[in-house]
Amino acid sequence: MSLLARLIYRALVWKERQRARLGEPSGVEEAGEGPAHLATGKRGETLAYWYLRRAGYTIVARNRRLHGVELDLIGWDGPVLAFIEVKTRTSLVAGPPESAVNRGKRKRLIKAANHYMGHMRRLERKSVTYRFDIASVAWDPQAGFQVRLIKDAFKDQD
Repeated sequence: MSLLARLIYRALVWKERQRARLGEPSGVEEAGEGPAHLATGKRGETLAYWYLRRAGYTIVARNRRLHGVELDLIGWDGPVLAFIEVKTRTSLVAGPPESAVNRGKRKRLIKAANHYMGHMRRLERKSVTYRFDIASVAWDPQAGFQVRLIKDAFKDQD
């Protein structure tokens, strides 16, 4: 685990706790970041990225667009390539963040991942084990955004 990743993740968690402690709304618009929901999603993705780095993942791509579908994060977890979908929510009224990865979204992610894997196989000429993970980022009024990783969240056959 990288010292840098641990330090940056700690700093981000500290910043989120400060925002929560000061009562700052979770979806606040950041200067120059556009609508609040986009700023919230960007904060969630950044937190998830450093959480995964701290957990030992080697991230090889961020926000990779294939066939009109964006793969949020792609990274190695040891010998396994993980396609990580990041979902961020400021409220649990509609359910936990991971519930937004419905059947249609899973199918689109699988199609994009298969395209990525086909390209990778042509370049490397070897078989690679892969899976789909979800980084669920939820707002906690006392602690700010919190990340929960769901490994192998769904299968290629979905």
